[in-house]
Amino acid sequence: MPENTAGFVGTTHVVVEANALTKVYKLYKKASDRLKEALNPFKRNYHENFYALKDVSFKAIAGRTVGIIGKNGAGKSTLLQILTGVLTPTSGTLTKNGRLSALLELGAGFNPELTGVENVYFNGTIMGCTRAEMDERLPEIVSFADIGEFIHQPVKTYSSGMFVRLAFAVSVSVDPDILIIDEALSVGDIRFQIKCFRKITDFKNSGKCIILVSHDIGAIKRLCDSVIWLRDGQVFLNGDPELVCKEYMSYMFYDGSSVQNKDSHAPDSPAGSSAIEWEDVRGYASFGEGGAAIRRVVMLSYDTNRRINILKGGERVKFLVEADITGGIVSPGCGITLKDNYGTYIFTINNYIYNVQIEPFTDTLKLHVEFDFNFPNLKTGNYSFSVSISDGTVESHIQNHWIHEAYVIQLINSDIKYNMGCYLILDNVGINVSTARID
Repeated sequence: MPENTAGFVGTTHVVVEANALTKVYKLYKKASDRLKEALNPFKRNYHENFYALKDVSFKAIAGRTVGIIGKNGAGKSTLLQILTGVLTPTSGTLTKNGRLSALLELGAGFNPELTGVENVYFNGTIMGCTRAEMDERLPEIVSFADIGEFIHQPVKTYSSGMFVRLAFAVSVSVDPDILIIDEALSVGDIRFQIKCFRKITDFKNSGKCIILVSHDIGAIKRLCDSVIWLRDGQVFLNGDPELVCKEYMSYMFYDGSSVQNKDSHAPDSPAGSSAIEWEDVRGYASFGEGGAAIRRVVMLSYDTNRRINILKGGERVKFLVEADITGGIVSPGCGITLKDNYGTYIFTINNYIYNVQIEPFTDTLKLHVEFDFNFPNLKTGNYSFSVSISDGTVESHIQNHWIHEAYVIQLINSDIKYNMGCYLILDNVGINVSTARID
């Protein structure tokens, strides 16, 4: 693996060039097969080849940020370990020009028995810095990490947030030409994340190269000049962040594993529902007193009736709920609640709030509820709907069945004025309820 660590000036230099990187692992069905293969006089294979990476090629330019996305198992970590020298590729070449610093999985490169200060010097030595250089940089590292007196305690006593604060501070302190960040910033609190993003922008503007791996598509689009989508160990798409992220999210929500059990022909469903890509929620985390069992949900575009999991905000949508009712619900309520990924309630829609009366459920029924509303403009991020069926009033009721995180969506909104979260009561909401008797 050729490596050139000479310095460079300017923003048109190729600082990382990967050419047909391939990493193959031998998979054995049982431990004895490894010994059989080693001793077999006819060189018989007892393994199967697993390609963690296959023919991955790309270039990273000074002064630009490259994003790497892909679902779990796509090969992102393997690629980063090759870039940082932790792994050697089975084939292919990698050229690096300049000093590289990496912030990988939590705690990587730290000795848990050493204090924060001792780990600063330890990592500086690994990066080729002298003791005098680290003496000079220590005050800045301590200030940026901002973990107080814990800097003098063994890092095994640190919280995950303290870990990542110190790790990021050390990574950027050595003035690298290439900075690699692997999802670790998601651990930090919001103030620290903002500080890190500001530092990343400063790095980029000073002509440094950044390689950022993240599941946060909003951050990828905001920070990156180009994006590589890894799929099954190969470069599936490489190019403009807007285009690549759009295609990736479409794949994840429409063609990927997140669309579970597309039960599209259940009986007693409304006309036209055969084309709906339902989310089967049976088996999802839930609680309740019984008498109702929510089976499936989906959110659709109001105009096209197509399932949506990605939106900008402001669209008219429909949220459909189907459930089995076994009777005995005197004052039925059906509702949906949106929360952000921190668990903060954003809004609730139910028939209690909007004064829609539902007749008592006294028979065994198939319940279909359709909520239509203008989805509010919210900040970019991941959100989830919880769905419930209850009995009572808005002030006092029991939950017959409540499903946590029944439906996950992502908002991608570049308008800064909507980057504010609050609990909302929506206007112009319609709720239609229908039931079918089971004989």
